[in-house]
Amino acid sequence: MPRDLTPGTAHRRGRLRVYLGSAPGVGKTYRMLDEARRRQERGADVVVGYIECHGRRHTENMLQGLDVIPRAQRNYRGTEFTEMDLDAVLARHPSVVLVDELAHTNIPGGRHAKRWEDVEELLTAGIDVITTVNIQHLESLNDVVQKITGIPQRETVPDEIVRRADQIELVDMAPQALRRRMAHGNVYQAEKVDAALSHYFRVGNLTALRELALLWVAGRVDEGLRDYRAEHRIDRVWETRERVVVALTGGPEGETLIRRAARIADRTAGGELLAVHVTRSDGLAGASPGRLAQQRHLVESLGGSYHVVVGDDIPTALLAFARGRDATQLVLGTSRRGRVNRFLTGPGIGETTVDASEDIDVHMVTHEFTGRGRLPALGRRHSPRRTFAGYLSGLVLPVLLTLLLSHTTLNLTTDALIFQLGVVAVALLGGAVSALLASVVASLLLNYYFIPPVHTFTITEPNNVIALVVFAAVALTVSTVVDRAARLTTRAARATAEAETLSTLAGSVLRGADALPALLDKCRTAFGMDTVALLDRTGGAVLGRSDAAHRTDGSPDVTEIPVSADAVLVLTGRRLPAADQRVLTAFAAHVGAALERDRLATVAAEVEPIRAADKMRTALLAAVSHDLRTPLAAALASVGSLRSPDVEFSEEDRAELLATADESLVKLTRLVDNLLDMSRLQAGALTLHLAPTHLDEVLPRAVDSLADPDAPVQPWGLADTPPVLADPPLLERVLANVITNALRHNAPGAPVLVTASTHAGRVEIRVIDRGPGIPIGDREQVFLPFQRLGDTDNTTGTGLGLALSRGLAEAMDGTLEVEDTPGGGTTMLLTLPAAGPPAEAAAE
Repeated sequence: MPRDLTPGTAHRRGRLRVYLGSAPGVGKTYRMLDEARRRQERGADVVVGYIECHGRRHTENMLQGLDVIPRAQRNYRGTEFTEMDLDAVLARHPSVVLVDELAHTNIPGGRHAKRWEDVEELLTAGIDVITTVNIQHLESLNDVVQKITGIPQRETVPDEIVRRADQIELVDMAPQALRRRMAHGNVYQAEKVDAALSHYFRVGNLTALRELALLWVAGRVDEGLRDYRAEHRIDRVWETRERVVVALTGGPEGETLIRRAARIADRTAGGELLAVHVTRSDGLAGASPGRLAQQRHLVESLGGSYHVVVGDDIPTALLAFARGRDATQLVLGTSRRGRVNRFLTGPGIGETTVDASEDIDVHMVTHEFTGRGRLPALGRRHSPRRTFAGYLSGLVLPVLLTLLLSHTTLNLTTDALIFQLGVVAVALLGGAVSALLASVVASLLLNYYFIPPVHTFTITEPNNVIALVVFAAVALTVSTVVDRAARLTTRAARATAEAETLSTLAGSVLRGADALPALLDKCRTAFGMDTVALLDRTGGAVLGRSDAAHRTDGSPDVTEIPVSADAVLVLTGRRLPAADQRVLTAFAAHVGAALERDRLATVAAEVEPIRAADKMRTALLAAVSHDLRTPLAAALASVGSLRSPDVEFSEEDRAELLATADESLVKLTRLVDNLLDMSRLQAGALTLHLAPTHLDEVLPRAVDSLADPDAPVQPWGLADTPPVLADPPLLERVLANVITNALRHNAPGAPVLVTASTHAGRVEIRVIDRGPGIPIGDREQVFLPFQRLGDTDNTTGTGLGLALSRGLAEAMDGTLEVEDTPGGGTTMLLTLPAAGPPAEAAAE
């Protein structure tokens, strides 16, 4: 029964269910009909809008008992076709309608050009639709499928149409099982099985298509899951798929961690490997660019992806990245710090990450560099927290030592040495200022508690005065030396990092044409900036740009470094210290070199057409020297013989000589016209007079201009094709050249077929021969000037025919391509814009 639409009830959009097949013949239509029968048994009003059974008996049996809407009849080029009757389905307004082959192109005459547009109208009307489509018909995968199978897919459907479906069900079958189905005659008719099994339905093709379908559906499931979690504000990780994140520091242990993480990801099907390096806001310090480049290459070779994020709090940045990618496991290396280092600086990145990981599993991987690190580079600029800790230890540590030593019986010398050790420890932690504070406090405590008379600041013995002064001097000297050594160590480490970075930059400049984007991206990540842009000083144009995935909040600082007289490097983000400014100048120099190289490459590219033109002229002179001489010599000989007073010619001989001269002059005229047109094309000086042109009027003139007007050329369907927008004389030249080429290579006695059809507002003209065909790898060569592919006879022309034809076609907004002729041969496909709406559309 039709659905009862009560006036005033809320209108809803219909729901779309798609059966996505990995290949033709896997059973999409059968599954769709099975679902229809199930819904019908539950009382739903189900009709069949369009089903294509392809003569499969089992599929036809599933139609029994279902209400089928009669198809609409449409006449196209004198042939009757059937299509889904959209208006009848809308008038019937069922609950559910079955529409097979979603990517199908409708026969002209209906309301929409594509079937998916019909489905959109049904959904808008509130009708649920169940449909089918194969993975090779998705628009985004069209070129991938062509590379796999070698067959272009002309009927496609936009991915967004399928992605918006309320339900997508994958219909899959093992390649061997599908081939058995075909061999048993359950997919194609018997005469087509052998050809299909040896071409499209090879095991490798089917396996690749199956993988494409599985990955596409998996991606759609991921999108749906992310939308659901965002809608319900679910922040916790759902372990639907193993995603392993490995944290890289740029240290020597990186390769061990990457391989370990890759093994973890490979343990489950569909595991994903992600590597991430957190760049501190202090720029270059702490990371080896050379090692990071090697580790990035290793990650990508193992099928993973490499990422760089910026953050001062490394554990927080790691966990934020992992949660953002819905990672289930995080791989970290055990600390390279020694025990003393860990004692002085507290818990490291690994321990902090484990404490905050919550639902993410953290693997702490041991390696050969565990515990072999040096003392911390304490001479770098300390954070406010570190500075406060130094001051506090300068006050507290001497007090603690006093409490400890007051319960011992050590002498004054030993007590002073222990206090001296405490001052050195404070110097390591907080620097020279903290050590100075500690030495003052320690001196006062030594005087008050350990130098007689105790509990007073009075010193009775001169030796003790000297000892106290020496203690203070030694404490200050040692703390200053320790702090200076630490600072020099940091500077050396920074200089090493800068040298490695500049070495990487030099290599980037030398590597190739993509150096400039790579340099800008490297500059941004190395200095922890939000944006790095290369701007033109004169016009303000952006010559290059690199942006961070997550920008910092607030108003960023802007740093400008001149690159050249016409360009400037602009960095936005944190405020750069003077030390970074020096390295940034080196970056700017490398960017300037890359920019200059790009400019030279552009100049070279501009010169290349001139060089090609010179080469063309050289080849032209070589060709003309022979091809002009032959008809000229024949014409001169004929005319000279006729003018000779010494010979009496009969009427037959005179007519033959005149015919020879006429034929030679016609060849010479054709050759000169081709050369002139090719020159005009290359110079951009060809004048076009585009007008609606009827093919059935141009083709006879093109055939008459052939060397043999009686050549077997058979037209078909030209009168039923709308006129094309073209220059009539030029179109005549194109057809004459293409037909001449087809006649030269055609099978003996076979006619050259010229057909025309309309598709998507363009007219497709096919010139078909039954010759040996052209290999795929040689198809573009036939359109090069002075190429006679497969010809050994140099008297057949200069090889300009197809080159000129393609140039003339493109000048008229057309194309000229090579296709295979079914059954053997070559088809030249000439497409031109239609001058108006197709005849079928005009008849609506």
